[in-house]
Amino acid sequence: MRLLCTITFLFIITLSQAQVLQKKQVTLMGSVFEITIVDRDTTSARNHIDLVIAEVTRIENLISEWRPETQISEVNRNAGIRPVKVDREVFDLTKRAIGYSRNSNGAFDISIVALDKIWKFDGSMTELPTEEAIRKSVEKVGYQHIILDSVNCSIYLPLQGMKIGFGSIGKGYAADRGRALMQEKSVVAGIVNASGDLSTWGLQPNNKPWLIGIKNPFKAYKTIKILKMQENAVATSGNYEKYAEIDNRRYAHIINPKTGYPSTGLTSVTIYGPSAEFANALSTSIMVLGQEEGILLAKRFPLYHYLLITDNGTVIKSQR
Repeated sequence: MRLLCTITFLFIITLSQAQVLQKKQVTLMGSVFEITIVDRDTTSARNHIDLVIAEVTRIENLISEWRPETQISEVNRNAGIRPVKVDREVFDLTKRAIGYSRNSNGAFDISIVALDKIWKFDGSMTELPTEEAIRKSVEKVGYQHIILDSVNCSIYLPLQGMKIGFGSIGKGYAADRGRALMQEKSVVAGIVNASGDLSTWGLQPNNKPWLIGIKNPFKAYKTIKILKMQENAVATSGNYEKYAEIDNRRYAHIINPKTGYPSTGLTSVTIYGPSAEFANALSTSIMVLGQEEGILLAKRFPLYHYLLITDNGTVIKSQR
């Protein structure tokens, strides 16, 4: 299937005869990607941006559970029927995702896409679903059921109706891959930004780090922290855009895969460190685990830092 990219804007800032900065926004993986490249000239920058777009498109055509021709869709169609041979890249991504699930004791789970959609986050919910409905909603969810065969490079979902998907880490993975590709091409600097999940490398043309602002969801147009980034990545999970409010309590659209209940207590979690993929997984896990357990998990990974905002607006930052 041919991908239709919506080009939102394209602009070029000429910085010197030796260097230009160019940005382009496109719609990929159902989200807006903004690709920033610092390169020797505009032609080279445009070509390199196109390579990043092609790389993200390639990844989407492998792992999207919404496109029927992808390998992940084939895995899902054959749940309870047979294992499906996949590319080693897809196998390894799935294997890492299962590792994230083990790290978080199941707070992160790529099989959550099989969850029954009993929660509505469009403002229409006025009461909680029944306990029985919530219990049944997670019957097909459970990373521990996923069977990987490394020799045959296959994935098998043994339960009929079980599914896996990479909505929680796919954009971070794509951002990391876009960065890696540009570094292989000796592009000096840039950002691959997948709707806030982003990977950076190098320096701005003024030889200063990239400045990435973390927004305050309770105060429009305010930033809580400005990150100074070179080769780094950041990802944010939050409930400030999609949530249900019942009996004066906010329920996030991020669901606990083990219980079927939405996460509560945290409005947003931002993680920054070397990999956007891992930051994605960690931010999602902490949203589900909550403040205390989430911080304990984050502290196990000293290369990553956290910034949590609770439902009452309290800001909690890692000390290192």
